[in-house]
Amino acid sequence: MNYVTIKNTDDAKYRTKAALSLLGFDYGLKRIGVAVGQELTGTASALLTVRANDGKPDWATISKLISQWQPDELVVGLPLNMDGSFHELSYRAQRFGNQLHGRYSLPVHFMDERLSSLDAEQELKGKSRKAQAADIDKVAAKIILESWLMAQQARE
Repeated sequence: MNYVTIKNTDDAKYRTKAALSLLGFDYGLKRIGVAVGQELTGTASALLTVRANDGKPDWATISKLISQWQPDELVVGLPLNMDGSFHELSYRAQRFGNQLHGRYSLPVHFMDERLSSLDAEQELKGKSRKAQAADIDKVAAKIILESWLMAQQARE
């Protein structure tokens, strides 16, 4: 974890804030989008899409990502019905998050991902259908992670 000193312009005092790095995941049964972000700027970038076989992730690829990016925390999109209730994929995403925590001993946060795929489609507008299909999951992961980061900033 990196730390930076931030000057608070209201009272001219200095404080130290953790510059957490995070990986975000858009869980799916066939594909899992992955994004990287950091708390200090509240931004995220789409990384890649990991293959899954009936919801079972390619753990070797995820392990390489964890090793390469060395995140402090993880965020998993939680698919919910429009009324906020759980459905089968919600439970599977929750299980995936629990497995991430168990395998890597990192804190895992869940973020409501309703409409993230629609937002990702809007962000990818203008690209070819092939490019959209290839990028949709990792862009959705970016949106999920940025949403979580914004929610954390709003709490401060």
